[in-house]
Amino acid sequence: MPQLEIKKLISGYKRVPVVHGISIGVEPREILAVVGSNGAGKTTLLKTISGLLQPFDGEIIFDGTPIQGLEPHRIVERGITQVPEGRQLFGYLSVVQNLQVGSHIPEARGRRQETLQEVFDLFPVLLERREQMAGTLSGGEQQMLATARALMARPKLLMMDEPSWGLAPLLVKRLFETCKVIHQRGTTILLVEQHVQQALTISNRAYVMERGNVVMQGESKTLLEDPKLKESYLGM
Repeated sequence: MPQLEIKKLISGYKRVPVVHGISIGVEPREILAVVGSNGAGKTTLLKTISGLLQPFDGEIIFDGTPIQGLEPHRIVERGITQVPEGRQLFGYLSVVQNLQVGSHIPEARGRRQETLQEVFDLFPVLLERREQMAGTLSGGEQQMLATARALMARPKLLMMDEPSWGLAPLLVKRLFETCKVIHQRGTTILLVEQHVQQALTISNRAYVMERGNVVMQGESKTLLEDPKLKESYLGM
């Protein structure tokens, strides 16, 4: 049974659909990639799962329970957190203050110190920068902080929206290596990414979106060898 199941989801902005009736399943403890170009509807999908957008139609089921219509903080309490596109940190707060914001739900507050140690082990540079204002960090450090902040809620499902955005290739490689470590620790990851090859390399399965529709799906290693995908997204 999927941990997250999306059924015939229609969503968008101001009554204009951007996602057109898609169905997606995320299995427990897998890395699922949703890839596609700008404007494909990937971010709209994540915002709808997070409760930041209300769907026009369809169902979103997490751990067997419908969650569409819940307020965002209730969805976090159910076990879903998101690393937003563009990081969206509190630049005037320190690193540790941003992390504390991420552990605001009751269950996470009770384990804050334990989780802080876990994210500092995962991102040692954040321990070094713990008193530094988030807005003064480098792009790579800000992405680490955004990811760590989402982990502070101790999610069952971590959604990552374009995590490689604006990063140098070496930092992108390190970021995806960290994703694998988070996954190995037992967290399910839903990865939305424009960099198709990197996303398919670390994920178990993937969906390819175009103009709000799912046009391909399957095991990531199989999709990597698909001639149509190579031509359309990998420039081969």
